[in-house]
Amino acid sequence: MAIRKMKPTTPGQRGMTSQDFSEITTKKPIKSLLKPMKRSSGRNHRGVITSRRRGGGAKRHYRLVSFKLPENFEAQVKEIEYDPNRSTRLARLKTSEGSYHYILAPKNLRQGQTVKAGSSADIENGHRLPLSKIPIGSLIHNLELRPGRGGQIVRSAGLSAQITAKDDKYAQVKLPSGEIRLFRLEAQASLGVLGNEQHKNIKLGKAGRNRHKGRRPKVRGVATNPSDHPHGGGEGKRKGYKTPVTPWGQPTLGYKTRPRRKSNRLIVRSRHLNKRK
Repeated sequence: MAIRKMKPTTPGQRGMTSQDFSEITTKKPIKSLLKPMKRSSGRNHRGVITSRRRGGGAKRHYRLVSFKLPENFEAQVKEIEYDPNRSTRLARLKTSEGSYHYILAPKNLRQGQTVKAGSSADIENGHRLPLSKIPIGSLIHNLELRPGRGGQIVRSAGLSAQITAKDDKYAQVKLPSGEIRLFRLEAQASLGVLGNEQHKNIKLGKAGRNRHKGRRPKVRGVATNPSDHPHGGGEGKRKGYKTPVTPWGQPTLGYKTRPRRKSNRLIVRSRHLNKRK
């Protein structure tokens, strides 16, 4: 996928880049696989804002993606579609019975190809198999954390994980973050690298494109009043604290918030080791 540069007809479009939609084959999704999305604007079930700087944005429907497929599944790729809710593309599959499914589209998946799932599936791009049937060194995506639960990790554009070793019960998988983790051999994953790999290199160019995504402006703590943030107020640009804190006084920038009950038993190598250089 290439990046499309915008003509500098306005200051906002100067330096702006956009996605190249040449690989997308249709603009109309399947209505039976659409679901209305209610905007929460960063609020939880009690109406309390738990994720700040969220609100507004363009209206969109959620696509019902099949993150897990049944045994002996076989379908044909009919279309490659754009999904406004995620960075990667979707592949529209149609089975011999006439039912439709959405899956995450890996790189080089084309119309007319066949996608299979199950223990007897071939080792080909886009097919979904248990880790016990996938050779060591293969690149995978849409990986299950728990067998039968559906793919939960390695689902963004351009990402892939790699199987590095196997034993009786577990497979060692190197994740995109550099972490090496153990997964049950019964867990399923899809073969290949996810497409739209240039998504991370897109330049928004103007603040309006962030507002279309539902992202509101972010204000620095030192630029606020002392009643709004511990860093606010004062003469000059000084936060008045040796350690940066959140608006509620909790330390940040290196402060560990992971619960103690979380276990590292399945982590062979931490993702933080690569940053200590």
